Amino acid sequence: GLRAGVDGMWLALLLGLGTGALLGLAAPWLTDAMGAHGPVAQAAVAYLHTSCPGLPGMFVVLAATGVLRGLLDTRTPFVVAAAGAALNVAVNAILLYGAGMGIAGSGAGTAIAQTAMALALVRPIVQEARGAGVGLLPHRRGLRASLGSGTPLLIRSLSLRVAILATVWAATALGEVSLAAHQVVGALWNFAAFALDALAVAAQALIGTALGRAQRADETASQAADETVEEADTRNASATAGWSIDEILRRMLIWGAGTGVLIGVVMAAGAGWLPRAFTSDAGVIAVTTPTLLVAASALPLAGVVYLLDGVLMGAGDGRYLAGAGLVTLVPYVPLALLIGSGAMPGAAGSTSGLIQLWVAFAWVFMAARGATTYLRARGTAWRH
Repeated sequence: GLRAGVDGMWLALLLGLGTGALLGLAAPWLTDAMGAHGPVAQAAVAYLHTSCPGLPGMFVVLAATGVLRGLLDTRTPFVVAAAGAALNVAVNAILLYGAGMGIAGSGAGTAIAQTAMALALVRPIVQEARGAGVGLLPHRRGLRASLGSGTPLLIRSLSLRVAILATVWAATALGEVSLAAHQVVGALWNFAAFALDALAVAAQALIGTALGRAQRADETASQAADETVEEADTRNASATAGWSIDEILRRMLIWGAGTGVLIGVVMAAGAGWLPRAFTSDAGVIAVTTPTLLVAASALPLAGVVYLLDGVLMGAGDGRYLAGAGLVTLVPYVPLALLIGSGAMPGAAGSTSGLIQLWVAFAWVFMAARGATTYLRARGTAWRH
């Protein structure tokens, strides 16, 4: 497992270097393709150019976090994420206001924080690898294996990015006020999503451990045909001690939905004042408040969706998640494009258009994700 983890981090570093270089070179073209012009486009390009150097570090952070989760260590990623966020805020403030770099300083501060987080997460994995006698240099076979096993999840992640990019494009097309309001709602939605995703991480670790334990018990039983029935029963009971897979799934679903309800209620209650923490523009606040209520109403559904994602990831069901991710784009992307182009009735105004967009994203897109993952989770194919 550590050998695969080390190779996975090397692969992440290589992908991060390539992605960062391509994004930096294509920043002006991509910004124009998103429909941004004038000061908005200039700010976007400046941010991308200064934040791209942080992509290799961010890719390594994602890979290293996966390795530590596989070791059932969620404490270290938590500490590093919290420290990284604090560092990001501090460096951003210094570069934005102290050095007068503006939004470019924000990108540079994020890149610095991401690189520091990567170094902090790599250190304990290096120590684990040395303790287990695992070499730290990359293996070509391991890189290919990591790429092969990670490709389905890469496709799944790209499908999520397509949906998010389509949403940003539609918000941009609706005008600057809608774009600003969307940024506020999106920031609060992502904050809630990361909280809900913590439960998905727990489900991923618990399900993966339970399935591995059950598989090892089955393999051991098949190799011990000469032992007595009583001995086999005793050993298998010990190997599968703890919650059953069905019990883990049921309990985690309750936690996911319940946490979504709790966060949704808090977000709805604060819909009137939360936007003021981001902007003093009356027009943006007027559009943000009702849109935030729409987002809050869908958080219980989001809690279940993220939880089921974690369950299937823990089971290594990447191929299904990749296919399901592509399927979920079918009902949503055309709808987002119609809203952004003003073809939907009532979508011309800033408020009504953004509300429609978030109904489509928070309910249509998330419902499609929920349906595909629930249909899979209720069966047993993902357990083998």
